[in-house]
Amino acid sequence: MKLAATIFLLNACYITLNTFRTMLVVRRQRLWAPLLAVLEEFVYVIALAIALKNINSPLNVIAYTVGFGLGIYLGIIIEDHVALGYVNFQVTVNINNDDKNYEQNKALPEKIRDHGYGVTETWGYGRNGTRLIMNILAPRKADRRLMTLVNELAPDASLW
Repeated sequence: MKLAATIFLLNACYITLNTFRTMLVVRRQRLWAPLLAVLEEFVYVIALAIALKNINSPLNVIAYTVGFGLGIYLGIIIEDHVALGYVNFQVTVNINNDDKNYEQNKALPEKIRDHGYGVTETWGYGRNGTRLIMNILAPRKADRRLMTLVNELAPDASLW
């Protein structure tokens, strides 16, 4: 049982590192991805050697495979917590001359830029009039703050 637990933990650790390293590679983290790969492969060699030496037990095989699944899950959780990269939000606001918030809504892109976000604004014309369409680039770590800011500045905005 102790051996199965060791196999489980080592494989979960290996796959967690593998999942996170893959995400670093996709985001072109040229320093961190290779450094993490060294640690990942160290854990892998140890886990695989122990697992192959003791492959005759179904419990060890199950521990290896379940550790794999848990490692994927933990890698995703870690990446969500670290929140690397950027997100792009599309915000649409009605801009009608007769709207009481006309001036406030028209100045919205600059107000959002003042908070440090990148905003590309375009104008559209829909069935109900003019629309301000903003594409806002934000670090993933700041996505909730951005949504809160947009809701404060323009409660009637559509945020995608």
